[in-house]
Amino acid sequence: MIDMQSETRLVTSSKNLWKDPKFLVELILSFIALVVSLNVFSHFLDWVELRGGAPLNDPILSVLPPKDVTWYTFVLIYGGIITAFIACLFQPKHMAIAFQAYTVMVFVRMIAMYLTPLEAPQAIIILADPFVEFFGTGKPLTRDLFFSGHTSTMFLLFLSAAQKKVRVALLIGTILVGSFVIWQHVHYSIDVFAALFFSYGAYRIVINVRKYLSPEDRSDHVH
Repeated sequence: MIDMQSETRLVTSSKNLWKDPKFLVELILSFIALVVSLNVFSHFLDWVELRGGAPLNDPILSVLPPKDVTWYTFVLIYGGIITAFIACLFQPKHMAIAFQAYTVMVFVRMIAMYLTPLEAPQAIIILADPFVEFFGTGKPLTRDLFFSGHTSTMFLLFLSAAQKKVRVALLIGTILVGSFVIWQHVHYSIDVFAALFFSYGAYRIVINVRKYLSPEDRSDHVH
């Protein structure tokens, strides 16, 4: 009974947020910050593609024949984004958190990529992501390696989601996407492994800052 009452209060509170001007300003500003960060990131990727890097000796890739699983990856990643977005319509605070955490993660990824210039795996089957190419040079990217953007995106969606069933689906999606980009030799296995830690770090930064700045977030139960 207590859990049902808590859930009812949470749903009611979430509905009220869409009528809160202060929250709407936060959400809009968070979205603008995300768009700006992605624009900066696209120019950074142009430079990364022109920069040389070092190949890695990956024990997993050395025994795993590459296979083109591009469309499976796309279905999972964009299906996950759409699912998370729809779920966040019922939990708008989590939408703001996702925007903010992704913005932080974009800049963290730029720093990580700058410090670790890598050459693409030798047997790579290029994952031509139309969304990334639209924001970038229009050409497939091969050196945006450390850490995996697709894996970190899926894991961040999982962390930001509120509903249990959605979280389970996104966690499974994260595991599959990480496995697929390794199987296709798009990433080294360390790129995928590290993505989980970096995305979690970006998420925790946002959660801790929000708790520091807002008494309401301090009282909320956020995983």
